[in-house]
Amino acid sequence: MFSKSKINDPAPSDADANKPASSGHAPAPTAPKQNEFKASAPKAKPPASVLSSDLHVTGNMKTTGDIQVEGTVEGDIRAHLLTIGETATIKGEVVADDVVINGRIVGRVRGLKVRLTSTARVEGDIIHKTIAIESGAHFEGSVQRQDDPLNPGAKSAPAQKPNPAS
Repeated sequence: MFSKSKINDPAPSDADANKPASSGHAPAPTAPKQNEFKASAPKAKPPASVLSSDLHVTGNMKTTGDIQVEGTVEGDIRAHLLTIGETATIKGEVVADDVVINGRIVGRVRGLKVRLTSTARVEGDIIHKTIAIESGAHFEGSVQRQDDPLNPGAKSAPAQKPNPAS
């Protein structure tokens, strides 16, 4: 009725594979291999993409993952978590759920959570939901809080006037 699991048994040799089955029963279904896809297994989060300090990128970047920039980027960046290293320079708009700035940005920053560390240098406006600025950070521009800073069309809602047509 019950049989021993063959998961831990060694793989059959070529000689064993060529032997015909002696019993008339169909072979029992085997357990899935370790490297087979399992639909219920959660997908592991990939590591952050790192742009090294000797890399110069011209153009826009967009990902749903994380990016760590140590080099120079001339263009816009959109990511989930964006970390700007101390040696990095970004010239363009930055949009991310979470932005940590250790280096230099010349352009607009949009983020749910924006953090300027003591080594940050930002020249441009910051649109955020929450912000933290450490002592020593250099910042030139305006700061604006929005409930949805990732949506460029979202403005701070002005008081609505009653509609005279109704």
